[in-house]
Amino acid sequence: MDCTSSSCGGSDHRQIEENKPLLGEMSAPEGGKMGAVSCRRPLQHFNGMRYKLLQEGDIQVCVIRHPRTFLSKILTSKFLRRWEPHHLTLADNSLTSATPTGYMENSISYSAIEDVQLLSWENAPKYCLQLTIPGGTVLLQAANSYLRDQWFHSLQWKKKIYKYKKVLSNPNRWEVVLKEIRTLVDMALTSPLQDDSIHQAPLEIVSKLLSENINLTTLEHESIIVAIAPLLENNHPPPDLCEFFCKHCRERPRSMVVIEVFTPVVQRILKHNMDFGKCPRLRLFTQEYILALNELNAGMEVVKKFIHSMHGPTANCPHPRVLPNLVAVCLAAIYSCYEEFINSRDNSPSLKEIRNGCQQQCDRKPNIPLRLLHTNTDLVSQEVTSVESRHKPVIVTSNEIHVEVERNNTVNQKLKANSGNDSEPNLIDCLLISPACSTISIELSPQAERVLGCYVEILKILSDYDDWRPALASLLQPIPFPKEALAHETFTKELKHVIQRFAEDPRQEVHSCLLSVRAGKDGWFQLYSPGGVACDDDGELFASMVHILMGSCYKTKKFLLSLAENKLGPCMLLALRGNQTMVEILCLMLEYNIIENNDTQLQIISTLESTDVGKRMYEQLCDRQRELKELQRKGGPTRLTLPSKSTDADLARLLSSGSFGNLENLSLAFTNVTSACAEQLIKLPSLKQLNLWSTQFGDSGLRVLSEHLTTLQVLNLCETPVTDAGLLALSSMKSLCSLNMNSTKLSADTYEDLKAKLPNLKEVDVRYTEAW
Repeated sequence: MDCTSSSCGGSDHRQIEENKPLLGEMSAPEGGKMGAVSCRRPLQHFNGMRYKLLQEGDIQVCVIRHPRTFLSKILTSKFLRRWEPHHLTLADNSLTSATPTGYMENSISYSAIEDVQLLSWENAPKYCLQLTIPGGTVLLQAANSYLRDQWFHSLQWKKKIYKYKKVLSNPNRWEVVLKEIRTLVDMALTSPLQDDSIHQAPLEIVSKLLSENINLTTLEHESIIVAIAPLLENNHPPPDLCEFFCKHCRERPRSMVVIEVFTPVVQRILKHNMDFGKCPRLRLFTQEYILALNELNAGMEVVKKFIHSMHGPTANCPHPRVLPNLVAVCLAAIYSCYEEFINSRDNSPSLKEIRNGCQQQCDRKPNIPLRLLHTNTDLVSQEVTSVESRHKPVIVTSNEIHVEVERNNTVNQKLKANSGNDSEPNLIDCLLISPACSTISIELSPQAERVLGCYVEILKILSDYDDWRPALASLLQPIPFPKEALAHETFTKELKHVIQRFAEDPRQEVHSCLLSVRAGKDGWFQLYSPGGVACDDDGELFASMVHILMGSCYKTKKFLLSLAENKLGPCMLLALRGNQTMVEILCLMLEYNIIENNDTQLQIISTLESTDVGKRMYEQLCDRQRELKELQRKGGPTRLTLPSKSTDADLARLLSSGSFGNLENLSLAFTNVTSACAEQLIKLPSLKQLNLWSTQFGDSGLRVLSEHLTTLQVLNLCETPVTDAGLLALSSMKSLCSLNMNSTKLSADTYEDLKAKLPNLKEVDVRYTEAW
């Protein structure tokens, strides 16, 4: 648009420094000149009587034709005039009557009205206004002066809006169009009519103009935006105009228009919008505006200052709609980041399909309970039962011995009753049970990564405001993000700050939102617990969540039961490492008799006695409950499962804490132990079953075991780095009756040699090896 100083207000090119404040405290940079117009125009407002825009009403009508003869002059004299009552409607393009008879038999088009004025000649009828039309005059008589003025301003408004619609529907010279738009805006601002449509009508006209003329230059874009800016201060932009604004934010994020014009518009949207579901383009415009702020040199600092301006300087934000609207924008933006990924996958599964698909992908795994991924010994039997019911393996593995051990567990019997439920599986459970789900490769485009980083950072900023945190926690419960986001390490790692803030807040309405909203629907507590798909530490966040929840949980025993059923392994691991909260949890489990299995109770006691703080608290507990002393018999438990992520040091600390002379079954599956732990294992004289699935136990450890544990009967080496060099040493373990070497570097020759030298070997698994 070729704007001259006369048509564009005579403003010079301006450049905004980024270190200046937005909204009086921040602003945006632009490397070059931004445009020929200032982003702020002096506003004109009407001062005086206000009227509501009339759409229809009752009024007296008289039509006077232009007299051409002496007789016609007599007939049109004021003494012979005939007035007709009519109910008139001010339509978009004409003035019509509800009873089209008499004077108003035909509607009067606004284009035919040459002038509208109040009657001012001497002896004129009271409260009348005059409409000049070709060939005559239409007189409208109201009941009082207020109604007369209301009809006068409403007719003038309808006539002018009709004219601007016609003029701007066929633009020829854009400098003229811009001038007409400015005149239209000034007319709306100075109109005595007080109605939402007064400001919305010009915006809709401009919106239609822009949608029909998409090949405008950047300068023309900015000139139009600046021209309509005064109307946007108290009105939401219509949908088509929102799309135009979005396009400008994407193409010119550093434009001063974004900061000076769009900022008050977005502020008003966030403060007053009640439902983005009804106005999705307002949400999209807000989303693009925030991304435009993030494109500035200062990036997130500018976004942070904008959010602070929305919150205000006081401790409590005075605008209750700001937080829900910001969260709605964040959720929609985050979902859009994964939308392309979801649509691009041919097998984008439902939660139920994830469970079934993972079973097929894990077919090469031996039928060891998949629950060992998050080490809940009480759930092993259920998982094995469900796996066996779906897959009957050709080669029987050593895991059947584990099944026999678990079948008598009372907690497991309760869980078995629910195993037949064919309802939609739990989301977090899907990701916990199957490695195939928890290791989904999520790759986003660079733009999607930037959008994700921006809006997750906004959630982190929101969580730092004390007054917003309760509402934010409530808005994020239940988990509102897509399953692909929960499987994306980048997302869950960044969101961890928000969950940490919830866990640190002493208010119950905040940290209680970490829990699930109902049974079977996992929440943030399960997601960020050890074994959860989002857990990237050794349980520090889990410990802090448990600590704050136990401090205010009014159903303590119910919470302890939940921990015992789902998170006993992580609790024991953290207690083994000296975490005082987890030591207290284990003591409470013993005190309230939460654990019924004797072996599990003995393992908890051994864990407590492995640290000074645990030993002290256990002794205090024994003073209160003497029967606990009788429980710890000589020799300790017969079976033991080390929690996942346990290390060689954890195993050594546990085995040195008490007597394990009766230990026959030891599971180290999915831990971080190495061959170094063999020095501890050979101290277990009664050991008959050893599970090393998916550990780093290697050849050197096998050589040590073969020299000392000659009575070992069951050995699981699935997915360990052992080779022929270590496997050959097993030939001296004559008692072996079950050996799992699935997914190892076993050769065919070594396999034949082992079969020849191990006469008792009856069950063997060599799938996915050279010997298969």
